[in-house]
Amino acid sequence: MEVIYPELFPIEIPPNTVMLKGLNWDSNIYLFRSGKEALIVDTGTGGNTERYFSLWLGEGYLDGLKRAVIFNTHEHFDHVGGNMAMKKLFERLGIKVIFASHRVTAEVIEHAKSSIILDYTYGKKFNGHKVELKLEDGDYIRIGKRKLLLIHTPGHTAGSSCLYLDGVVKLMFTGDTLFKETVGRTDLPSGNHSLLRESLNRLAEFEVDFGLPGHGWVIKDWRENLRKVMGAI
Repeated sequence: MEVIYPELFPIEIPPNTVMLKGLNWDSNIYLFRSGKEALIVDTGTGGNTERYFSLWLGEGYLDGLKRAVIFNTHEHFDHVGGNMAMKKLFERLGIKVIFASHRVTAEVIEHAKSSIILDYTYGKKFNGHKVELKLEDGDYIRIGKRKLLLIHTPGHTAGSSCLYLDGVVKLMFTGDTLFKETVGRTDLPSGNHSLLRESLNRLAEFEVDFGLPGHGWVIKDWRENLRKVMGAI
């Protein structure tokens, strides 16, 4: 039987950001670049890691890269399952890789807490690994000459966090905290509906040109999207 692969193509978002729509059960995966450094936001389940990496490589997005930070927005397997596979592919090119997340997410990843990661629901086993940058609310990740603010947004999970890039074009990487016209579920381990509402109120304080969610399409109407979502949950 012929195997038909889903289409994969890069969606370029200013400034210097490439969005890959997640294939199958994968989260969306983002690459943001400044100079010789890159930020990778989430890695999917790991089932399509080589396809994502090959696309970046073939399109020249990795040319001259020296360092990559892999940031996980939260603890679920469809966002962290490809972590080590992604790291190995970067290291084959001589690119230094470190992992970053909120400290709560980092603890779950390092101890491979299956009850929260939910790897078993995908028929997989997640092997814990070190997270070098354990961040708190208000900390920054520096990528080249740019820095991104970590905003702790618990609700979908206890460690869920967003990254905010201020500038002429303002980006918010939202993970599963906020999607276009909906939010991440709160009925899974460490989820909390009340905390999610508080997190959405916090996000409403920011000016955002493009919201970049963990699944689905780019949020271009930031405040209107938040208004609709908060009125529905």
